Amino acid sequence: MERIEPARSTAEARRAAVIERAVAVFARNGYHATPVADVAAAAGISQAYVFRLFDGKLGLFTAALEHCYARIADALRKGADKAGGGSPAEVLEAMGDAYADLIADRDLLMMQVHAQSVADIPEVLAAMRRGYAAVVSLTYTLSGANRDQVQHFMAMGQLCHLIAALDLDSVDATWARTLTKGMRHVPTPPRSTRASGQGDT
Repeated sequence: MERIEPARSTAEARRAAVIERAVAVFARNGYHATPVADVAAAAGISQAYVFRLFDGKLGLFTAALEHCYARIADALRKGADKAGGGSPAEVLEAMGDAYADLIADRDLLMMQVHAQSVADIPEVLAAMRRGYAAVVSLTYTLSGANRDQVQHFMAMGQLCHLIAALDLDSVDATWARTLTKGMRHVPTPPRSTRASGQGDT
């Protein structure tokens, strides 16, 4: 007789749904400027229920941040799979492409940016350290790369953040082209007001 696995509890499923909404809400205004009521409204539940699921706003924010790191790890695994057992450099390139695709999701990108801005909060700092530790360890494991290669890979990831956050692909100036040279990014959605270069040099 086939064993039927128990379904996730309603609370667990709702927690996952709230985390998804929290990433988008915190990505807009950051930690301090986002009331829990905004996340509750986006999730279609009461603020009181959010507090039943999470240990306050800080617990909700760190859960959302951990969700982002889990998505990053999943993207890196998929990128490595596409490389099909290539050299460390080839695997890292495929993983980098997968990450570039991932942060086309501006919510995920800005959630990480906002987390860095409140890294003075011990719980956020601890969550970020855990997240980066997991990503670095996974990069070693998936790619077989050495320390210098992994360091360069992580540095390029931070440069990707800068390029995507500032939409530098749309800036036609030497300083911007210097930063974007050789970097592949998924085009960002059009904005109502596009950034412009402050003169070329």
